[in-house]
Amino acid sequence: MITSDQREKLRGWFAGRLPDDLFESLAEVTVDREEITVVGRIPEPRLAEGASDTEKEAAVQARIQEFRERTREDRVAVAREAEHHFRKKVSWGVECGDERALFTHIAAPVMTRLRQPERQVLDTLIAAGVARSRSDALAWCVRLVQRHTDEWLTELRDSLEHVQRVRAQGPDTEPQGAPTHEE
Repeated sequence: MITSDQREKLRGWFAGRLPDDLFESLAEVTVDREEITVVGRIPEPRLAEGASDTEKEAAVQARIQEFRERTREDRVAVAREAEHHFRKKVSWGVECGDERALFTHIAAPVMTRLRQPERQVLDTLIAAGVARSRSDALAWCVRLVQRHTDEWLTELRDSLEHVQRVRAQGPDTEPQGAPTHEE
């Protein structure tokens, strides 16, 4: 798991490396074992007063697509440098108004063993048309848990960071240049 200090360094690297005019602001930098996801805020399109929701939605989608095409070379250059530096793939996304869109992101395979009652849950989701496969059904379940337990997951992640800090202070970690018992 990545610590908050490592996450801040990563966010700082991107904040310093991204071209100033790429985003209005850097909204989010998230990281896991395989991937770094960079999401920035872009300006909403200017519309005539009284524009319909349909017009607003179409304008936002067009703005996101225009941004994606126009900034591709800059984003690829930053991603290559980051992938070399951090040894992780970089994915991109934007926020425009209330819309959030991810352009590229990896779908990492995860192996799991499930007992029959758990498989039956997945198969029920498939039979109901909620998912196309057990893999889709499991991803749906994870998103559902994530949506309803954000606060709990945040507290759990904070606790894990504390455990890592305490573990790093343990007796098996000697400072650089400290004498060993053999000397």
